[in-house]
Amino acid sequence: MKRTIRTTVLTVGALIAALGLQAGPAQADSGTPRIDLRVLVVSDGGPATDAIAAELTSEGTPFTEVDLTSGSRTTIDAGFLADTVDGRARAKYQAVVLPNDNPFAAGSAEMSALAAYEQTYGIPQVDAYTYARPQAGLQVPTTGGYSGSVDGVQAQVTAAGEAGPFDYLKGAVPFEDNSPTVGESYAYLSTPAPGADFTPYVQATIPGTTTQGSLVGEYRHDGRRELVITFVYNQYQQQFRLLARGIVDWMTGGVHLGSSRNYFAVHVDDVFAADDRWDTQLNCTPGDVDCTNSSGTPSPIRMTPADVDYAAAWEQSHNFTLDLAFNGSGSVDQRADNNGVDLLADKFIADRDQFRWINHTYTHAFLGCEQDTTVVPWKCETNPDGSTQWVSRQTIDDEIANNRAWGQANGLPLDNTELVTGEHSGMRILPQQPDDNPNLGPALTDSGVKWLGADASRDPAQRQVGPAATVARYPMNVFYNAGKASEEADEYNWLYTSRAQGGSGLCEDNPTTTTCLPAPLDTSTGYQDYIVPLETHIDLGHVLSNDPKPHFIHQSNLAEDRIAYPVLNGVLDGYNDLFAANTPLVNLRIKDIGTELQRRTAWTNALNAGQVTAYRIGDTVTVQAPSGTYTNATLPTGSTLGTGAFGSAYAGELSGWTAATATPLTFTLPAAAPAATPGTHGHTHPAATAPAPRTRLPKGVSKQVQYAPRHQVRHSSQH
Repeated sequence: MKRTIRTTVLTVGALIAALGLQAGPAQADSGTPRIDLRVLVVSDGGPATDAIAAELTSEGTPFTEVDLTSGSRTTIDAGFLADTVDGRARAKYQAVVLPNDNPFAAGSAEMSALAAYEQTYGIPQVDAYTYARPQAGLQVPTTGGYSGSVDGVQAQVTAAGEAGPFDYLKGAVPFEDNSPTVGESYAYLSTPAPGADFTPYVQATIPGTTTQGSLVGEYRHDGRRELVITFVYNQYQQQFRLLARGIVDWMTGGVHLGSSRNYFAVHVDDVFAADDRWDTQLNCTPGDVDCTNSSGTPSPIRMTPADVDYAAAWEQSHNFTLDLAFNGSGSVDQRADNNGVDLLADKFIADRDQFRWINHTYTHAFLGCEQDTTVVPWKCETNPDGSTQWVSRQTIDDEIANNRAWGQANGLPLDNTELVTGEHSGMRILPQQPDDNPNLGPALTDSGVKWLGADASRDPAQRQVGPAATVARYPMNVFYNAGKASEEADEYNWLYTSRAQGGSGLCEDNPTTTTCLPAPLDTSTGYQDYIVPLETHIDLGHVLSNDPKPHFIHQSNLAEDRIAYPVLNGVLDGYNDLFAANTPLVNLRIKDIGTELQRRTAWTNALNAGQVTAYRIGDTVTVQAPSGTYTNATLPTGSTLGTGAFGSAYAGELSGWTAATATPLTFTLPAAAPAATPGTHGHTHPAATAPAPRTRLPKGVSKQVQYAPRHQVRHSSQH
């Protein structure tokens, strides 16, 4: 269970005097201060404070940012930090994030104001990236410590960390090492200073010794608490993503607006249909509109009943459910060509309850403009007046309705509000079709579709298409036209090597492309050795980013060599190696993902518009938001909403959405023993008055460290 932080209760008069505030109107009051649920982020423009701000944004936790690099910034003083509301002392921020333990000049009045504020209200401070020194509770690195690269280091959560803010982790915190030529992480490893009340939460072995040095720890002194972080990071790095939740929970005592969960969903497109195969000689895909070489012969890839057995067993062994986007015409055609027999469909239908199902249209037809495929790339057909020829509303209606009818006739458990069109067609696709098909929205109305799959690589933000909200899906770089690992590696080589190496020259023609390979992959080993680790890392990065958007592959990837499974295993097994049982992967279907995205957008809009008020007084949390908006909060286990239950358990806490009403929502926190009074082991340290030394910032964390070459995605398919 998370530790609940209780602040020392002072009288209102004492609080006002301590901060030098003007007294408000005299009113009877319990003396318990009001703590607003908002974080103060003091930024120096570096990647560490930016990463914490990004995490707060992702969770939906409100914060105020003060940019130290701005000449017109707000001055941090007593009035900026606290005031009175209805005669009650109010702390405007529940936590303070600084770039380091003291980013101000020596003798700074602003640092003094912050120290007094933290002491008075029991407000915790996060030192986003600081030098190890006695002012932060640590010995300097030159005293038996270390300063330097920690690329590839295996850090570990301590027993105190597992019992406290990082109880959602199993223990290991691996640091990335994506490139041998780029410094990605830098750290100061050190042990607590003599007499300092310092508890390491995450540590690693100091090189050349068996001693553990702190990377993240809590320093208690002078009635203040600091989370001291001595390694640098950016918001995309796995080590930060693993610790981000705990950093926020530590600074808020597990009581804050917003929430974070780890999501993973995988859609398998074109089920019952067949996907055309990449031709390793022609370097294109016969049957695809972009492959015009007449010597090519289509070679379809289609799953078998054995592949269905494998998929169902794999789901059971991984406690995971795949979403199957199906095209009923594929089975109808198979039966027509095979004397009424389709063993694949028979097997899937018999095992239909093992999977979730999504309408992917009947024939997988392109539902945007009418395509002119006599040229490469294809273009939209036009009318005599130059206007675009659009696929008709009736055609779209039929594609949706016929597939729905086929699925229902075969007992597939469908949700008719969900749809993924073939190739995400009907929606805009650049450069050929910059606008949605105007017939798509009305057809979705006809069919009652509310959730429409979109391609995250070209349409990432949720938007409305007629009555439906889009749900962007991440395309996995496991190509639709590959059933064998060698085919996947061959196409990868074609795309990302130079013309001199036998490739397409994509990188030469597009200098900003970062997917270029220095040399072709070995087609017998390249998929397993290079592509799988790369794609696993990218997908796990999405999972760890509080991002519910699903990923998609194709049925061809579950056939033949079953090349999708090494990536899926890498994500799921890698996740299970890192996270405790109280933090399971959240595996939602498309409509639930769409609902989550909708609520997040409305919540963010309300926060940005200043329409949310939230504060804590003692063990009571009050939240007021626009009526009809769903509020989002994270609270300790045992918290209640009014007289009823709140949220659901995740990562050792309760979190969830609650519909706001005209009256404020009132949450009651569980009674808990007060946290230990901050101690100094008989040795006091004055509030830091000297600014922290400049910290080392390696090249790799001044911007996002690439997981590896950024990938251009090939995932279209034609039938």
